[in-house]
Amino acid sequence: MNRREAITVLGGAAAGWPLVARAQQVAMPVIGILDTRSLEAVADRLRGFRQGLKDIGYVEGENVAILYRFAENQVDRLPGLAADLVRRNVAVIATAGDDVALVAKAATVTVPIVFIASQDPVRLGLVASLARPGGNTTGINFFQSELAAKRLEILRELVPKAARVAVLVNPSNVVMESTLSELMVASRAMNLQIEFFKASTRQEIDVTFASFVREQPDALFVSTDTFFSSRRVQLVNLASRHGIPTGFPNREAAEIGGLMSYGSNIPNVWRQAGAYAGRILKGAKPMDLPVVQSSNFELVINAQTARMLGITVPQTLLTGADEVIE
Repeated sequence: MNRREAITVLGGAAAGWPLVARAQQVAMPVIGILDTRSLEAVADRLRGFRQGLKDIGYVEGENVAILYRFAENQVDRLPGLAADLVRRNVAVIATAGDDVALVAKAATVTVPIVFIASQDPVRLGLVASLARPGGNTTGINFFQSELAAKRLEILRELVPKAARVAVLVNPSNVVMESTLSELMVASRAMNLQIEFFKASTRQEIDVTFASFVREQPDALFVSTDTFFSSRRVQLVNLASRHGIPTGFPNREAAEIGGLMSYGSNIPNVWRQAGAYAGRILKGAKPMDLPVVQSSNFELVINAQTARMLGITVPQTLLTGADEVIE
């Protein structure tokens, strides 16, 4: 090969490099994440999702890209954000929250969807069955609605003299009916009077707690809701200020001062969702991936908060708790 031929070959190769780089960028699969909350509110959970992807062989920025779409607690933004992900032709849409999953399902019948649902996904209409989801959706069910009665029972055990329990619900959550029904049945069995209080904004949470001065409930039950999860610092601070024993669905609230929590290990749930998204990227079809039913439930009790409230935690709960925060 003479010098001119060598230059021609090298020049042709160099000219081709940008094309190769662009082809590699186009080939990198893209996952869309759709959530009602903000990036800051779910940062720890996203770590679980990325770990699940890594378990399957995908690392963000190396061989997979992630588009984040957060509604910043404005539920009416979800349909537009879901439509945007569909327009961008993402390979998978991952959702957290029952209402978010329903929005994503309404947006597309072709893009695979991996949901994180707190209620029965068959009852919600997300899948045909748990074993054979059918269609373009599958995911993780973490049973928060089914665990509501058990959490109310534990709260009553912590506050045995409680006769009236306030239940905080988000009226914007359109899939709360089954949870409220289970709470009504459980409260009657425990001879508890429960009263529902509604809040869907930060200001409404403040107003609700201000009303507790007049209502004087013996305890507070915070229902499972993505908005309440994002406002856990506000809820814990207000519960402490008003001296109200409060039960939460997720351990993050107990870790920052809530009295107790009982529910699934949510970071692990997100890790399972990440693994499912990774399997779909490798060619699996949602209709062939059974819905994962989370079985990792944990009870967390904040003993320091209990002492502050003058509550003696029964030894049975101390022994049975997955973690006691001193």
